[in-house]
Parts: sequence; structure tokens; C-alpha cells
Amino acid sequence: MQEPSFTVGIEEEYLLVDLGSGDLVVDPPDELLSDCERMTGGRVSPEFLKSQIEVGTRKCDGIKQAAAEILELRHCVAQAAGRFGLAPIAASTHPIAAWEVQKHTDKERYNILARDMEAVARRLVICGMHVHVGLDDDDLRLDLLGQVSYFLPHLLALSTSSPFWRGEKTGLMSYRLAVFDELPRTGLPEHFESYGEFQRHLKIIVDAGVVEDATKLWWDVRPSARFPTLELRIPDVCTHARDGIAVAAMYTCLLRMLWRLKRGNQRWRRYSNMLIRENRWRAQRYGIDQGLIDFGKGVIVPYEELLEELIALLRDDAQALECLEELEWAREILRRKTSAHRQLEIYEAALAEGADKREALRRVVAFLTRETLVGTEGQPHIAL
Repeated sequence: MQEPSFTVGIEEEYLLVDLGSGDLVVDPPDELLSDCERMTGGRVSPEFLKSQIEVGTRKCDGIKQAAAEILELRHCVAQAAGRFGLAPIAASTHPIAAWEVQKHTDKERYNILARDMEAVARRLVICGMHVHVGLDDDDLRLDLLGQVSYFLPHLLALSTSSPFWRGEKTGLMSYRLAVFDELPRTGLPEHFESYGEFQRHLKIIVDAGVVEDATKLWWDVRPSARFPTLELRIPDVCTHARDGIAVAAMYTCLLRMLWRLKRGNQRWRRYSNMLIRENRWRAQRYGIDQGLIDFGKGVIVPYEELLEELIALLRDDAQALECLEELEWAREILRRKTSAHRQLEIYEAALAEGADKREALRRVVAFLTRETLVGTEGQPHIAL
């Protein structure tokens, strides 16, 4: 059984903020995108809202190459944005921004989305991270799709960066997911026995005119419509770049582990979406704080224990893929806490010092602008 390529591609979405006020920029200059395209060799693209920008690595031979490209792309976007008094933040929601005043990008795909979804689309002031892993066989992609769903809550919990919405604490570590789940065809993927079965189901809704193609399937993980990859979509975008790389490394190693089981005529047990949704909610609500359910034992297990089990399970795969250091960085996420935790800590500390809510949230934005560029070649001037 030939080993898949396990190539890696990472896409990250950023919000653009004003360096003076910290506010989300509703209508950034067109020249910004042109400058970014020139500086990155075309590895950036507009997103649904004008206040967003997306970067994407090339097809990389491994996690280390993808990590280097992500740092380069963050640096390029920051340099281009800084010339206009702006900065990117890698956070899945902006702490203060109101969705009602945002403008969507004038492209046919986005115009259709805005028309078809109305307010549901207009609320999408959210950013995520997508990880593509090369699996060259169609049926293998669908087989692993059904198995890797079990681990989606584990990956989400490590990435949370969206505890605020419109100036309020939401009580969720990933409020982005609550916003995104208002769209149709989101959430956990369906189970399919083969690529052919998946194609038959897709054909029904395409022929009915409901969707144009598989790019309108917005599941937490999906077979990519553009590349021979299995695309992870559940994570928040991580403010600290190395946190995102750890999530990407874990996902890639999970797919190799599942392929390795298949090579030995074994498989990971499939659990119902009903059960996995419970862990998905726990990760969305609590992140790494309150543990996840071990379905075999029927008990909630602390995330620290689950992580150590995962690292032990994936060690051989991480060594084979030369990303053990990146995988083990997940321990550092637990030590330092996720972006969501740190945003909340900064907010509460500012209030304790006597700041009002607006000023406390501005301090959160200032943190996000700095943390987004940790590890890159330069930092913007933060006036907040």
C-alpha cells in the first residue's frame, strides 16, 4: 500500500485593523491587496468581507516548509498594511467590530453568497485556518474523512481565538463557530462508504441547482473540490503562528496514523455525530479548560491527559513526517493558554485597573496585533 504524499498547504484569514484606533477597517484601499499580491507572488486573495485578507502557502513537502511560508506571509501582509496605517490580526473575531457596517467584496461568488444568505452572510465577520493534506486516492480521502472526525474537537480546542463578539464576552472560547454554523452545510461531515457515494449525493444538490459545486460544502473537514487533499476547516485562526503550525502538524500526523492503521487492515472506531457533537460543543464553549468525553470510558477526561495520549499515539508519525517538535508545541499551548484565554486575561486585567470596556477591548486588539507577528521579521508600530 503506497504511502500518500502527505503534502501540506495552509490557508489563514486575517482581519485588518487601524493602527491608531484598533477598529476594523471597513473599506481598505485597493492598493493594499495589489501590494500584497506583488510581495507574496500571488499567495494572497480577497475574502468575503473587504476587511479581511486571506493568505495561502504553496503545496509544501512538509510542516516545516509550510511554517516558514506562514511566517513570511504574515510579515508581507503586515509590511504592506503598515504603509496604509493598518495591521493584520490573526483572530477569528474582532473584539469590538459590528457586522452591520461591513462591506462584502465585489466578486461574483461573494455577490451570490450575499444574495442567497442575506443576514447570515453579512454576519460573517470571522476568520479561520484551513489545512490541506495531500491524499492522492479518492476513496482513501473519504475513508479517512469518516475517521478523523473524532479528533476535530481536539483540534478546535487548541486553536480558540474568538471569545468576544461586538464588544461583549460571549462565554465561548470559539464564538466564530456559532456564527459560521448559521450557514447551511456546515458542521460535522456526513459518513460515506466510498468516493462514489459522496459524488452521488453531491450530484443531487448540484443538479437541483442548490449549489454550484463541492466548494459550497463548508463542513469542519471536507474533501477539497480544488486539490487532491483532505481539508481541515474547524480551527479558529491562531494568533501565535506556532500554535497554528502545531494544529496543522497534529492534523497531518492524525491522517498518517489513520492511513497506517488502514495499511494494517485496522481502522479507528467510528462514533456517531451525536457523540462527536458533544465534544465539539465542549471545545467551542470551554476550549482546553473542561476536558472532552472519552466515549469508550463514558467519562470526561482532562485535556492535558488527552493531549499526552495523542502525542504518544502520533510520535512515530511525527518522526516520519519530521514534525515532532511542531507537534509537541501543543504542550506549550496548554502552558501559555490559547489566544482566547489571553484575550480574556488582558481584558479582565484592564478592567481591574480601572479601564472602561472600550479601552479594555482596545488593549486586547493591541495584543492581537503584536502576537500575530511574533516570529516574523518585523513588528508594526502599535499606537493603541
